[in-house]
Amino acid sequence: MEEIVEAAQIACLLEVSAPKPGNVNRFYNFKDTRYEDFLLSAVAIGGAFREIDKSPVGETILKAVRSTRKYVKINTNLGMILLFTPIAKAYVLGRTGKRKNGGMKERQSGRFVMSFSSFYSAQDLRADLAKVLNSLTVEDARHVYEAIRLANPGGMGKVTDHDIREEVQVPLLEAMAAAAHRDSIAREYTSRFEITFCLGYPTLQHYFTETRDLEKSIVQTYLTLLSEIPDTLIARKQGPDISQNVTTRAREVLQAGGIFSEVGRQKLQELDKFLRSRDNQLNPGTTADLTAAALFVIFLLNGKILQML
Repeated sequence: MEEIVEAAQIACLLEVSAPKPGNVNRFYNFKDTRYEDFLLSAVAIGGAFREIDKSPVGETILKAVRSTRKYVKINTNLGMILLFTPIAKAYVLGRTGKRKNGGMKERQSGRFVMSFSSFYSAQDLRADLAKVLNSLTVEDARHVYEAIRLANPGGMGKVTDHDIREEVQVPLLEAMAAAAHRDSIAREYTSRFEITFCLGYPTLQHYFTETRDLEKSIVQTYLTLLSEIPDTLIARKQGPDISQNVTTRAREVLQAGGIFSEVGRQKLQELDKFLRSRDNQLNPGTTADLTAAALFVIFLLNGKILQML
């Protein structure tokens, strides 16, 4: 499982390190959250993902959140964990199915290379992901609810159906469906991770193939996601109109070239300043999580990319 652990940890580290507007990164901290908190969180999830082949999805999510809380007392990675875990489980399912065809792990210069990745595609991974999502149970939901309560993410109000403060009585996929209209991560569960596989991953792959600059490709992918998918963390904290306004501003940055043009970079700085203007209440945290999921997929399927950094 080391290739999964490495992919998850590296995705977390590179996502937080990229200078994405409005987020904690290596140049900016929040008042209550520091860059180092995210570095510690990336390390903390390793143990849970190392046992992904033995543990159900909900149990893995809870383990990863518990491990994170040993080092960090504020939510830094719940969204990433919720996105990474079923993808990782699907990858295990795919690897198990492909092993008889020669899909064995190789190592080169201390970095992972999956020999079966050349014929295990994003479409294959998404098909296996659908099987994982359809197999989620009530017990998975109970573990995830406990993980959410422990992480205590921002902007969580009380809802009528399947509130996290109550005992859940339905399978995890059904609980996610009830939240899909207000949370992009829940919507990923009900759409077979449509944002990750149809927008985030192909965008990241495109920009990296064109430029071989992973950091700028991460920022541009983040901007693309933000320009098309209003951030639901912002919506929970500040309302849908503000979230839509941020999406419009991100679209304007992209139209100016984004991080790949001088005018785009100037507008990117203006967007960053705006997003930090309300005591970080405009932090597009869900978009950052979706960006991390795109990174996780690209590292699972294209391990050799790490040799190009």
